[in-house]
Amino acid sequence: MHDIRAIRDNPRAFDAALARRGVPPQSPAILVLDADYRAQILAIETAQAVRNAAARQSGTARQSGDMAEFDRLRALVADQKAEIAQREAVAKAAKTELDRILATLPNLPCASIPDGKDDADNQECRRWGTPRDFSFTPQEHYTLPAARKGMDFEVAAKLSGSRFVLMSGGIARLHRALAQFMLDLHITEHALTEVNTPVLVRDETMYGTGQLPKFGTDSYQTTTGWWLIPTSEVSLTNIVNDTILKERDLPRRYTAHSLCFRSEAGAAGRDTAGMLRQHQFEKVEMVSITHPDHSDAELRRMTRCAEAVLERLNLPYRTVVLCAGDMGFGARRTHDIEVWLPGQNTYREISSCSTCGAFQARRMNARFRPTGGGKPEYVHTLNGSGLAVGRCLIAVLENGQEADGSVTLPGALHPYLGGHTRLTAEGGLA
Repeated sequence: MHDIRAIRDNPRAFDAALARRGVPPQSPAILVLDADYRAQILAIETAQAVRNAAARQSGTARQSGDMAEFDRLRALVADQKAEIAQREAVAKAAKTELDRILATLPNLPCASIPDGKDDADNQECRRWGTPRDFSFTPQEHYTLPAARKGMDFEVAAKLSGSRFVLMSGGIARLHRALAQFMLDLHITEHALTEVNTPVLVRDETMYGTGQLPKFGTDSYQTTTGWWLIPTSEVSLTNIVNDTILKERDLPRRYTAHSLCFRSEAGAAGRDTAGMLRQHQFEKVEMVSITHPDHSDAELRRMTRCAEAVLERLNLPYRTVVLCAGDMGFGARRTHDIEVWLPGQNTYREISSCSTCGAFQARRMNARFRPTGGGKPEYVHTLNGSGLAVGRCLIAVLENGQEADGSVTLPGALHPYLGGHTRLTAEGGLA
């Protein structure tokens, strides 16, 4: 949510920042509604003062026996009451429309990120690792002999439809091991607090992190009104909704492994082969709640936490800063981490780490009280994948594939797989 005072103070800057995200000017309509709302509030307060004074004076007139004055003042009270009710209805309508507009506008991009329309305009920051030089033509994950038996799309389609997968045997255990490895790394070395969150949440929870009202079609809603979370960012960030924290309790750093659900309404026809883009998937998520002065440093820290997972797994990656036109709705700066997939001969996103500033905090009313005193201030919120488990599985399979159809597994996973080091061409662990 945007700060209406900042829009009043500098509407041109607000529109210029939105223009970087391809959004046309919004301040004229916002300021008209805001002025109307404030005018109505002022008129209501004036009418209330007149009504209250008349009510007091009518009592005095009645006690003195001046019934003509009493009747005049009682009529004035009734008139002011009717005017207040009418103006309150107008004020409510203006405020509702103002909130509707503000709730559907994306966060303003940080001044330091590049301009641009899409991923072609993103800027690479760094690369780690060297893509392996194969002596054979590498295959995509779903065609690998080691994966075909344990990664069943036909049975999943029979059960649920397209964009689902049923995993079994060695593949299922490898997928579980990846999630466990990520959690352990974040908890023991990155000092994140593990949380097991609900995957069903209320409307206001989805609203708090920006999924509603604009992106309702991207998620699934149950017949009872709950929403299936698209990522545990939603539930983790909302831990602090409608809360005033103590400054000394910041930052709060959380991690969770959860099922995630997305309708992929805007991704028709993209990445339909394999398990790169699914309706149901798993992620290990990271969320930080920070002091505003520390959010930029926290983004760098969070990005390193995600990069560390890939480095431990010896998976080549690159990190890019997203341009203004390619960022998600709630982000003001985003670092995408893209893992090398030899089967596709390209880097593909495996993590997005974003700082949202106070954008989500305003929607959630999440604040902290400064240690030195003063009014509560909005916290800053950050979120990032650490990592997407299914995409990490894809990367492990494709980067570790061998000519005989087996897959050599990263050493960091061996303790989680009972000491096994390979996925055989038959789909078993050896």
